[in-house]
Amino acid sequence: MILFDTHAHLDEEAFHPDRNETVERALEAGVQTILTIGTTADSSQRAVDLAATFPQVYAVVGIQPNYVAQMKPGDWERILTLSTADKVVGIGETGLDRYWDYAPIELQQDYFSKHIQLSRERDLPFVVHCREAEADVVDLLQREAAQAPFKGLMHSFCGTPETAAACLELGMYISFAGMLTFKKNDELRETARLIPLDRLLVETDAPYLAPVPQRGKRNEPAFVKHTCACLAELHDKTPEEMAEITTQNARTLFQLN
Repeated sequence: MILFDTHAHLDEEAFHPDRNETVERALEAGVQTILTIGTTADSSQRAVDLAATFPQVYAVVGIQPNYVAQMKPGDWERILTLSTADKVVGIGETGLDRYWDYAPIELQQDYFSKHIQLSRERDLPFVVHCREAEADVVDLLQREAAQAPFKGLMHSFCGTPETAAACLELGMYISFAGMLTFKKNDELRETARLIPLDRLLVETDAPYLAPVPQRGKRNEPAFVKHTCACLAELHDKTPEEMAEITTQNARTLFQLN
């Protein structure tokens, strides 16, 4: 089985004690590619450094919406520079978050648009974080799509079928994380069942929200196989078939074929 974890935060402190072993366990579990995602300028630099260290790790660079109010002078310029670094395959994570009140929504929207523009300039997909802001995210994406084409991914999707349909109409890919496996998330599983096979991706969002049967533990890329197996069941595929489908989709989106 060949798996592709499209979203992890390998630079997080949670991995300081055993980062090498974590990557090794992922390989043993069949995870051939891991995207490590930036959330700040410093985090994005670490993502680029990790991509240079591990052959199977690639970087996505950007400022996560909850951190845009904490940016220091020069941080956005650092992202612009990092976006040209070797093994950078995406821009983000960007998006909108109304759950945490860490940054004014107008500032989040401004930087969401800046990330999309950068992704166009670099011909790289952008990665969207959306928390309790589905209508706002869809509205901004629709306005951006009316201006110029783009390539994007809704990461750790936990929204409504209507939001999924709107994103699919714009050509977006949809990625599911460990929450898909949680017992109470029947509605999310029903939404996942509706996503066309050629738009599906899987991820861990490690070290957060480990899937069943690892729930409660620190999440890591090796655990992406559990979310993949859940997605396979929903689409009447074997885990191996779903691994092949989601891996090929990820390679296509992130231009790693």
